[in-house]
Amino acid sequence: MTARCGAAILTRMTQTGSAARAWIGTVFFLFLAPGVVAGLIPWLISGWRRFDWGGGWVVVLVAWLMIAAGAAFLLHAFALFAMHRGTPAPVAPTETLVVTGVYRFVRNPMYLAVLTIILAQALLFGSWWLVLYAGIVLAAVVAFVKGYEEPTLASTYGEQYLDYRRNVPGWWPRLSPWQAPEP
Repeated sequence: MTARCGAAILTRMTQTGSAARAWIGTVFFLFLAPGVVAGLIPWLISGWRRFDWGGGWVVVLVAWLMIAAGAAFLLHAFALFAMHRGTPAPVAPTETLVVTGVYRFVRNPMYLAVLTIILAQALLFGSWWLVLYAGIVLAAVVAFVKGYEEPTLASTYGEQYLDYRRNVPGWWPRLSPWQAPEP
């Protein structure tokens, strides 16, 4: 085996280890952050006791569809971070700016998915307390995005992030996907 071949194998092993760490970290953070914010705390607030809408099966159906859509978007967004060899956690960011998948439509799909799940639970459980909680989560998320996330991404990725930010809205999804310019 040549030194060049050995270096290639070592590089591949390092990349594989990095990918495994990214997936493990992403799954851990999924349970830690959205799991607590959109699962544990709503359960503590509502007890997950379904509200009797008096035959209003459409309301229940809409709530479950919102939960399913929110969970699907959340899982998709989390997977994109792992595929970019990082996690959504600020302590273990991706190697590259994530501008694929749902991020081509909106810059904050994870936050929107979590808020959708919380509001769907408010509907399913008939809980105004969960609506209030969703408002508090929204305020906290917007403060975090404006105070930490956007400045950090701008300083880390520079013009690439600023171009992305100019073209992709933060909170209201585009109708058509944004195409990142070729490097």
